[in-house]
Amino acid sequence: MLEKTFKLKEHGTNVKTEVIAGITTFLAMAYILAVNPNILGTVMNQDGVFIATCLASAVATFVMGLWANYPIVLSAGLGLNAYFAYTVCLTELSDMGANAFTVALTAVFVEGVIFIVISIFKVREQIINGIPQNVKYGITAGIGLFIAFIGLKGANVTIASDSTLVDLGDFSRPDVVLCLVGLLIIVILSHYHVKGSVLIGIITTWILGIIAEKIGWYVVDVEAGVYSLIPSGVVSVSSFSGLKETAFHFNFAWAGEHIIQFIAILFSFLFVDLFDTVGTVVGVADKAKLLKEDGTLPRVGRVFMADAIGTVLGAALGTSTVTSFVESSAGVAEGGKTGLTACVSGLLFIVALLFSPVFLAIPSFATSPALIYVGMLMLTSITKIDFEADAADAIGAYLAVLIMPLTYSISNGIMFAVVSWVIVKVCTKKAKDVSPVMWVVFVLFALRIASLVTNFS
Repeated sequence: MLEKTFKLKEHGTNVKTEVIAGITTFLAMAYILAVNPNILGTVMNQDGVFIATCLASAVATFVMGLWANYPIVLSAGLGLNAYFAYTVCLTELSDMGANAFTVALTAVFVEGVIFIVISIFKVREQIINGIPQNVKYGITAGIGLFIAFIGLKGANVTIASDSTLVDLGDFSRPDVVLCLVGLLIIVILSHYHVKGSVLIGIITTWILGIIAEKIGWYVVDVEAGVYSLIPSGVVSVSSFSGLKETAFHFNFAWAGEHIIQFIAILFSFLFVDLFDTVGTVVGVADKAKLLKEDGTLPRVGRVFMADAIGTVLGAALGTSTVTSFVESSAGVAEGGKTGLTACVSGLLFIVALLFSPVFLAIPSFATSPALIYVGMLMLTSITKIDFEADAADAIGAYLAVLIMPLTYSISNGIMFAVVSWVIVKVCTKKAKDVSPVMWVVFVLFALRIASLVTNFS
């Protein structure tokens, strides 16, 4: 049954590998179950957001695994949830008070419907297949640096600095030390080809953290956001009553009366999700060796449909945009190549409804080593970039690598890559190389840049 559904032998994998990969991906992104309710909880019911996040993530991931057969896991996107809560609800719609979230959910719902439509007409598929191969390699490498930076930041190995923007963290802190120890464990185990090395690294780092808490090195300070690493229990049945406060709370009436403002909010959600997803899919598929020789991705339309369905369902239940997670690369690093990896992660989102204390106790410094290690693996795509053959390909790939980590955004990296690629193609008298799809994407990015200029002026 599993062989027929996921074609494991064809992809050179097996059930054990896929299960380990699925568990690894879930643990690498389980933080979203704590972070998303915390962020959206500023404007919505936290319990409702937690349940909505689990259910929407599970369903979208099952669609991805069973229909698209890719090892990509989905959940509420970081950045998009912050924009939802802090920018839309607390700033742009502050005059609406407690009802502001209903407009934001309406925008996310409409965004998802639009994505379903353009997925049916293969618009997103044409975009991802239209991106030049060299730029795709740059996107993969850029995402590698981006998620490595997320890992370093999550464990406070990298900290903010007023003078130099970033600085090295305090090595007397347990999270900094244990993150680096966890990274070395993963690297050494991987060298000896130990199955599940990334997963072992996450769990071992967590256990070391618990020991650090017991001996008094890791000090719990809830007010400072430092929580106990020891689960408060094992089983905690989530109360579904919270969904009443978040599910189907749409406000189409306000959207109709304030159509221009609503479209502006909608476009922001639409734009970031579209190109974040494109970048993530390219990066994960490249490392899983799922891209064809010509750079196209089989069944990519189904990948985007899973993303769109997750967004619609998430909005209906009460969470921000559901999108493909770059942490899926952690599972790919463990050998995950098929939708079985995704289905295992999807099942764990359901399990999390019952065992939330366990999953929510896993600290970011335990998952950070996995992100840093996977970032290294993804960065190797930079060796495939041809910096000599074509100036447009070279600058497009380079800016993708450079901009993603330095602006903390996948979509920004793609924007700089595409805009520079098209302009250089035209200026070097190679405009014929620019496909109609790339011209459309170029125009979209030009409009995005124009909107950013307007906002800053």
